[in-house]
Amino acid sequence: MPQLDPDLTWLKPGQVAERAGVAVSALHYYESLGLIRSRRTAGNRREYRRDTLRIIAFIRTAQRLGVSLDRIKEALDQLPREGLPAKRDWARISRQWYDELSGRIEEMTALRDRFSSCIGCGCLSLTACPYSNPDDVLGLEGTGARRFP
Repeated sequence: MPQLDPDLTWLKPGQVAERAGVAVSALHYYESLGLIRSRRTAGNRREYRRDTLRIIAFIRTAQRLGVSLDRIKEALDQLPREGLPAKRDWARISRQWYDELSGRIEEMTALRDRFSSCIGCGCLSLTACPYSNPDDVLGLEGTGARRFP
């Protein structure tokens, strides 16, 4: 595989933010959580590797699907620390998330199909509500409201 010129593989925060569609402050936040990494120049300015754009795209997509930043970090921690992540690295994460995402899809489909009967029902502890009280776990604690005093 041909090597990129090292001077061309690093981007300034503003370049990354513009290309990724996020604020520079989001880059700093992601970095503080250990989701992305930067290096410092001789002038103490941050620079990000070009592949950070792919990682940010992954973060944003996962967040839109309701995946927590902690869970995203667990996945990103599996990527190689040095060098570029390969297709097989991303495929491994995909396999690990397959069942979890499939479950979310099933839940969202069920919610979509029953949504009109759920709007404003306020049941919260009835056995009929698979969303706010799956398997009537609150009913095991007795009768009456359990979440609201």
